[in-house]
Amino acid sequence: MTGLLIVNADDYALTEAISRGILRAHRDGVVTSTSVLAVGPALRRTAGWLTAEPALGVGAHLALVGEDPPVLTAAEIPTLVDRRGRFPLSWRAFLVRAATPGRVDPADVEREFTAQLDVLTRDHGLPLTHLDTHQHLHLWPPVAAVLVRLARRHGVGAVRLPSSAATGPKGAGIRLLSRRLAARIREAGLVAPAGYGGLDEAGALTLPRFLATVGRLAASRAASIEINCHPGEADDPDRARYAWDFRWDAELAALTSRELRTAIAGHGLRTGGYADLPG
Repeated sequence: MTGLLIVNADDYALTEAISRGILRAHRDGVVTSTSVLAVGPALRRTAGWLTAEPALGVGAHLALVGEDPPVLTAAEIPTLVDRRGRFPLSWRAFLVRAATPGRVDPADVEREFTAQLDVLTRDHGLPLTHLDTHQHLHLWPPVAAVLVRLARRHGVGAVRLPSSAATGPKGAGIRLLSRRLAARIREAGLVAPAGYGGLDEAGALTLPRFLATVGRLAASRAASIEINCHPGEADDPDRARYAWDFRWDAELAALTSRELRTAIAGHGLRTGGYADLPG
């Protein structure tokens, strides 16, 4: 086996049932890594569960968007929030603001990201293998600059490098931003997986789509690949506040299936975490 496959589950600590689903996908399936939301409502109840899983890599899923409030107050990060102190709900709403000069202050981004990292590392003692962002906002160059700077400052050696295989203007734009992010990561002396899947399939990585994604990326012969996913338990009343229409339980079923494990091995891939990336 020659290629490294990182299967990273996002949104740990969003709810208890999502966190339990991620842990089950690790124990009984192919998940090797997870990204934790410092703003997740279930963080205090679930952070300690990670200490019982030493083989599960842990990264920071830094947020500037979403239903949950930031760590800092509106007075501390005024350009990131509305009058209620809330983030924009989506990457689209964030980019509308960020594309207007002066509306999003990178210093506010750095303050909030630093506070989120402090919650994870100082308050909960989580050692981090990588950094990424909720809804992949670090594809946007000013956010990327902050993320890479904080990775170096905090001694975190790896950053997610999202991309897209989609046709049309959106896919082309994402690939352009991904190439620029890759150059920034290299220049900073950090590492990222060479291949990536999960953005186009977000919330719908059912078994057929997972098999297709693994096959596509394995055919690229990339030395390292990340596929990010969103497993969770089916019964989750806390998830009602997130109108994402994700297929959490279907992804959990795919990740714990024998068919997926067999396919990964058949493509000559070995599973591991961000800590296994060369360099």
